[in-house]
Amino acid sequence: VRLVESGGGLVHPGGSLRLSCAASGTVFSIYPMAWYRQAPGKQRELVASITSSGSTNYADFVKGRFTISRDNAKRTVDLQMNSLKPEDTAVYYCNFNFESWGQGTQVTVSS
Repeated sequence: VRLVESGGGLVHPGGSLRLSCAASGTVFSIYPMAWYRQAPGKQRELVASITSSGSTNYADFVKGRFTISRDNAKRTVDLQMNSLKPEDTAVYYCNFNFESWGQGTQVTVSS
């Protein structure tokens, strides 16, 4: 499977970004997808996940601010990030079936 993330960048605190991950090379619709992140000097951590049927799960630190969604026809999974905080700064990774990883996209929240 090939995963390609896009949508990262620099944003001010309180701002929004939308990350997108496009999958290819495998069946997409029947597998769970997830977003992880890794900040400098820290371990990679789960941000949000979504099952094949659309059930979602969020880390406590993003509940109410981030929304994960998927489009099985387009083979994409998105992460809408609102009310961003400096501590959200990290490289965000798309994950397929808790196995395969994208290359990551940098999100920097700074004034």
